[in-house]
Amino acid sequence: MKGIRIEAYQNLVNYRKPTSFQLKETYPLPPYSTVIGMIHAACGFTSYVPMDVSVQGRYHSKVNDLWTLYEFSNMSFEEGRHQLRIEESTGKTYGITRGVSTTELLVDVQLVLHVVPKDEAYLSIIEDSLNYPSEYLSLGRREDLLQICNVKRVNIEAEKTKKDQPIYFDIYIPKKAIDEQQTHRLLGTSYLLNKTYEVVKLGKDKLVRQWEKVNSYHIPASSSNRIYARKFLQFDEDGYLVFLV
Repeated sequence: MKGIRIEAYQNLVNYRKPTSFQLKETYPLPPYSTVIGMIHAACGFTSYVPMDVSVQGRYHSKVNDLWTLYEFSNMSFEEGRHQLRIEESTGKTYGITRGVSTTELLVDVQLVLHVVPKDEAYLSIIEDSLNYPSEYLSLGRREDLLQICNVKRVNIEAEKTKKDQPIYFDIYIPKKAIDEQQTHRLLGTSYLLNKTYEVVKLGKDKLVRQWEKVNSYHIPASSSNRIYARKFLQFDEDGYLVFLV
C-alpha cells in the first residue's frame, strides 16, 4: 500500500487527555484523532476522509506551565467572591471566578507519522497540503506549532521478521496487533484512544460526538522492548516500523 510519512518537530506541546481538568495532562504521543484532525485541517477537508494512521516519536522531557482558569456558574455576582462580573440585558448579574491552573507540556518532540488514506487519490492532496500549507500547522492545542521536517510518499509492505525487532521510537501499537505472549515482553501503558467520531442525537435537541475508540499500548523505545521474530510486521521502504489504525 502507499502512504505519506511525515517527520515533524514541536518545541512545547500538550496532547490533552480528555479527563484531565485542573492539571491538563498530556498523552506521550498525539492520539490518532489529533493527527487525523491536523491532516483534515491542513487539506481543508470539510467532511471526513477515511484514513489510517501510525504514530511514533520521542520527547526530551516534561515541564509544567501556568494558564488562566475561568469558572462559570449560574451564581449571582458577589464582590469578594468573584473576580469578573457579567450582566444580562434584564439586569441580572453573574459571577466568574478567575484563577490559575497547570498544563503539562512535552519538550522537544520528534514525530514520525504515517497516513494512509483509503482512497489513494488523496495522497497527492495530503502531500501538497503538508509541503505548502495555506497557514501554519498545529498539532495538539492551536498554539502548538508543528514544524514539518520531511514529507515523503512511501510504500508500506508486510514482511515476516527473521529476528526480534527493536523499537527505536516510542510508538502506539493497537492491542489487536499484539498476541498474549508478546504482551508479557513489551513494557508499556494501555490507552483507550479516540480515532474518529460521528454526531448523534441525544434526547430531543442535544447533539453529541460519539467516538470510535482504539485500545492501544504506548510502547517506549527501549533495549528491552522488542517484538518477537517470525511475526508479520509492516515497514515502509526506509525501514520505519508501521502500526496502522
